[in-house]
Amino acid sequence: MSSNGARSGALGRLHLNHVALVCADIEACEAFYEGVLGLAVVWRPDPDNVYLSSGTDNLALHRGTPQSGGALDHIGFSVATPDEVDAWHERLQVAAVPIAAAPRTHRDGSRSLYCKDPGGVLVQLIYLPPQALRPAAGRVSDR
Repeated sequence: MSSNGARSGALGRLHLNHVALVCADIEACEAFYEGVLGLAVVWRPDPDNVYLSSGTDNLALHRGTPQSGGALDHIGFSVATPDEVDAWHERLQVAAVPIAAAPRTHRDGSRSLYCKDPGGVLVQLIYLPPQALRPAAGRVSDR
């Protein structure tokens, strides 16, 4: 990814505000993200839209028919420790949530698992150790 002057002038850093999903069964998806993952409903403007938040991360659910070939690979939620990944694995199994990839530790020390929401969206729960959060050598960053 190149830096082509997009951050020049008075423009500040962009922050991800939300991810929006089209859901065939919005009630099942809301129950998963609220009841299983613990996000809170912050706004329901009508029966076809619901907005949830962890307090820092935001998710919008919109009733509709998902289109095949969408660009979304997965949604990732971070946890504080590697042991939490395993605890979430147990909770998801108890809730009969489909597990797409069991917990594993990656080369950088991060640990993650993947599950599927009721609409088939891949959801990652990941622990990121401090070294995984540092900018890669040669990559431009002002963190």
